[in-house]
Amino acid sequence: MTITQLEYVLALNTYRNFALAAKNCYVTQPTLSMQVKKLEEELGIILFDRSKKPVLPTDIGTKVIEQAKNSLREIEKIHEIIRNQKDELTGLLRVGIIPTISPYLLPLFISKFMTKYPEVELIFEEMLTKDISYKLNNDLLDVGIIVTPMVGSNLLEIPLFYEDFVCYMNPNHQLFSKSTLNVDDLNIDEMWLLKEGHCFRNQMMNICGQERKFRQSKLKFESGSLSTLMKIVEQQSGYTLLPQLATIELDDRKRKLIRQFNRPKPIREISIAVHRSYIKRKLISLLKETILESLPSTVLNRAHGTVVQW
Repeated sequence: MTITQLEYVLALNTYRNFALAAKNCYVTQPTLSMQVKKLEEELGIILFDRSKKPVLPTDIGTKVIEQAKNSLREIEKIHEIIRNQKDELTGLLRVGIIPTISPYLLPLFISKFMTKYPEVELIFEEMLTKDISYKLNNDLLDVGIIVTPMVGSNLLEIPLFYEDFVCYMNPNHQLFSKSTLNVDDLNIDEMWLLKEGHCFRNQMMNICGQERKFRQSKLKFESGSLSTLMKIVEQQSGYTLLPQLATIELDDRKRKLIRQFNRPKPIREISIAVHRSYIKRKLISLLKETILESLPSTVLNRAHGTVVQW
């Protein structure tokens, strides 16, 4: 049994396809297939049912795969101990980040991090929370930057900061004359939402505390982009909600469309999420430290409102 064979088994479990697994391991399909077969012969068991499309792990294969994950984590910890002993700030850090955080947070700290730690390779993937959770649990990411708390999550959540929600409103809306809003003022039927799958969508609906209704308007539109929703608000009607970081670089014209909420304000908690037996602790600690150093002073460092779950 070799480390490489275990890595191939985990790749096959992830992609459930020999060709895809081989491609992501940067080897040929016959090489990966042969090594998986050799491991099966050594163990005297069948790890994958090849008659299924996609291929699926057998019952015993599932148990072996879970142990393989643990074993490879422990091996990586040995390398981490050595790097720490040598005080080496090197390596690869794979980061998943959700779309309603990525365009506003990344520009604040990436340059600073890469300048301070030029030997660290950062790979960012923008994806939904459910995909970040899956990849963290399958060792395809080292860390996620997400909104928490997550109900039923088995990940370790490390809070970074809190930010307010604000309302971005068409100037012709009846609520526009109010200088500040109460959460009870909102009507989900007048709010433009992100499409299904985005945790920010669920937070929007939770803030309103109402079930979604069908719009009376003939125009129905749900987007994966907050910027697109802002344009719809400006050119059509109604309003949407924005996180505080999304408002930092708005020009004066767009700032006039923002309405703050009265206390207790709806806020969201931004956290680093990791597997409970996570490795690369030094690099993740440096990432957290750099993010906190780069936040504008207007962003909260503690909760003063109602944290919206999703």
